[in-house]
Amino acid sequence: MFLKFRPDSSLVEVLDIKQLMDPFASSVTGRFHAGEEIQEPQAFSKTELVFPSDEAMPRCWLNPAFHQG
Repeated sequence: MFLKFRPDSSLVEVLDIKQLMDPFASSVTGRFHAGEEIQEPQAFSKTELVFPSDEAMPRCWLNPAFHQG
């Protein structure tokens, strides 16, 4: 899955979808998708990632207490 890195609009390939959907994980492992060489994996804060359409990620992926109001 690809998301956009908010600070510079670069595409990030998310390497662990379960980690992305886990509301208790504040970061996700991914790598920039740029150039012809595969980039090294690194941690990205979920707050800096959005969908390529600039839509925010679902609250249930970010906040463990989202169902409490």
